[in-house]
Parts: sequence; C-alpha cells; structure tokens
Amino acid sequence: MTTTALGTPDEQPQRQSRRRIRKRSNGEGSIWPRKDGRYGFAAFVPTTGGAVKRVQGSARSQEEARKKLTELLKNADEGIPVSSENWSVADYLNYWLTHIVSEERRPKTYQGYEGVVRLHLIPGLGKKRLGKLNAQDVRLFITRVRSECQCCRNGWDASRDVPVCCAAKNGKCCDSRLSIRMVQSVHAVLRNALECAVREEIISRNAAKLVKVPVPRYKVNRGLTVPQARATLKAAAEHRLSSLYVLALCLGLRRGELLGLRWEDIDLDGEKLEVVQTLQRVAGRLQFVRPKTEDSERTVPLPSICVEALREHRRRQFAERSDRWPDWEDHGLVFPSRRGTPMEPDNLRRSWGAIRKSAGLGDMRFHDLRHTCVTLLLNLGVPPQVVRDIVGHSDIEVTMTIYAHASLDDKRRALRKLGDALG
Repeated sequence: MTTTALGTPDEQPQRQSRRRIRKRSNGEGSIWPRKDGRYGFAAFVPTTGGAVKRVQGSARSQEEARKKLTELLKNADEGIPVSSENWSVADYLNYWLTHIVSEERRPKTYQGYEGVVRLHLIPGLGKKRLGKLNAQDVRLFITRVRSECQCCRNGWDASRDVPVCCAAKNGKCCDSRLSIRMVQSVHAVLRNALECAVREEIISRNAAKLVKVPVPRYKVNRGLTVPQARATLKAAAEHRLSSLYVLALCLGLRRGELLGLRWEDIDLDGEKLEVVQTLQRVAGRLQFVRPKTEDSERTVPLPSICVEALREHRRRQFAERSDRWPDWEDHGLVFPSRRGTPMEPDNLRRSWGAIRKSAGLGDMRFHDLRHTCVTLLLNLGVPPQVVRDIVGHSDIEVTMTIYAHASLDDKRRALRKLGDALG
C-alpha cells in the first residue's frame, strides 16, 4: 500500500472531514468525528435545576449531528431546559410514589397508583431515560398495553393445573385484554407522574400529555324511578340499616361516607350532618380516611324524613348495644357492625343484595342510589350547583354529564309541549 505525506488512502477522507469541521465560537457547541465512525456533538445548556451543564450526544452523520445540536441550542434559546437528573422512568416513578403520592394522596389512591406502576408502567417503560421519554414512546406503550392479552403476558393460563386457553395443547388465546377504563387509568397515572416531574423541574415537558387515549362511555339512566325508590325504602323498613338507605337515597352519600359517619357528625336538632371521613379497606385492613375530594367534605341539611329515620335508628342502636354488652365495642359510628366495630363494606353489599331482590330492582348497584338522588333532584328543578354541593361532586360537569340525563317520558313531555305550541 502506498503511503503519502497525507497518510494512507483510507485515512485521507477522514482527515478531509476533520478539515471541513470548522472551530465553533463559544456558545455554539461543537461537533467532532468519533473513532467508531459516528459524529459526536456537545453544548453547554441550562438545566431544570437552574445550573448549566455540558450535554453531549452522537449521530450517524455530520449533518444529523448538526441538526441535533441545532435543536439542542434552539431549545436553550427558547428557555426550555434539559433534565438535571439522569433518572430512568422506573427510578422516578418509585421516587414519586414514596415522596409525593404517599404523602399527599389518600391511602386508597396510593394503592391504585402503586398497582398501575408495578404492573404496567415499570415493566413497559421503566428502563427508558426519563429525560428522553417522548410522545412516540408513550404512544407505542399505550398501544401495546391496549392490544396484548393479559393472560399470555402474565402466564395465568400456564400456572393453572389444567390449562384452558393459550397454554393448552392446540389452545386458542382467550384475548383477555384490559378494559378501556383500565387503559385510561394507566395513561392517567403516567401523565400525573410526569406532570409532577415538570413541576419539580426534573424534565421540561410532559410527553404523556401529547398522547390521547380513548375514554370509556359511561352508561346512563341507571337511577331508580320514584316508585322503585319507594319500593326500596319499603323493603328496607324492617332492616337494622333502614335509615342508611334513607340517607343514601335522600342525600346521595357514598358507601364509604355512610360507613364512616359518626354520631358526633350529626346534629338532629339543627337538622344537618357533616361529612368529614370515609371508611375504606386499604392494604387488607379497614381505615378511616379523608373524603374523596376537598368538595366531598361538606355540611348537608337533613330533611325531616332523614331526621325521623335517624332518631329511630338511634333508639334501635341503644337496644342493640344493650343486648351485645359487654361485647359491644363503641366507636361512635352511626352504622357499625352488630358489635359496634366498623362495618365491612362487603357486608353492606350483601345487605343491599337482599333488599334489591325484595324490591325487584334487578342488577341495580348500591351506588345507583346516589345516582338516583342526583337524578331526582335535577328532575325536581333543583339548580345543578345546589345538587353538586349536596352530593359533593368536585365539578359541576360531573353532575351534568354523567348523572343528568333525560328519560323517555321527559322527552315525550317536552315534545308534547312543543307540539301544543305549534298546533
């Protein structure tokens, strides 16, 4: 091989490419060829922590490196900082759960977020660098979560003594996919976590906000009619929790709010009660926690039907406590178990199952009593903002969008009025 003063023929193009890279001024960054044939680039840019650091990267060609460097400097000129932390998505999600969610959210909320992070976000995105996570990464992740069979992913069928679908010989996949509501929850948890990272100036933008996911279509018209509500109260009249059903129908209290209600929260003479706590099962044990939202902490007037029901319920509870003495454990609850302890929510569900059957309500849920309260109040002409305050919705849009819907009879009366006016 002939060697000249300029080097071997193979070395000459590389030397020429070095000559073509002019020396940049301070603040312009730099580009250089690497030994592996790629091109490196670097620049000093501001970070989300308020400092300035040298950020570098690589590209396949000099032109691609120039474009990436230009984009980096352009963001710096526009005041968009780079991440000051070199965390992975998994590192940040664990930090977020420990130091933010567990401190600021209710235990039940933490339990739900932790499950989504552990089962979906960390397996799907945990190894990616937090500062480099982009909308395309999130979109591909959501698409994968929505389309993959959970039975195949988690090996549920393979762990059975006798496989029934994908793990069976010549078996067929059961296509056990996540619901639209669950996919939305996975996206929402990721979006909330990244938004917190933006607020704490760990990253510059929330990539999950750029990705839209389908939202579930909620079923409407699930409330009871007035005759059905009366049949419910009649079926519950002799039950030890009859007044609970009166409060559920008249005030729209949630299940946890009813089971967390104390006598000290009720003023029968002043005809009002305060919702200050709720009962939930968290991490395998019953806990009293704050209501669902700030608007859920509220004072609600008591109509006479509720006052009378509560007075009768208190008399029954005195007799029940005497019969159970000395095994009665007094927690001051309005609706405790038969021993005075906090009631297991599943026991209320069983109680509702018997009353629902007696009243001929089919598959109506206990939560539909709350739905009924909202719907009947709106049908009686009560202003939506008043209904919202009674039931403790955080947003009037919830009251109007999910709960307020016209029945066929409402539509028939409205169109009859229009026909009369035109006729």
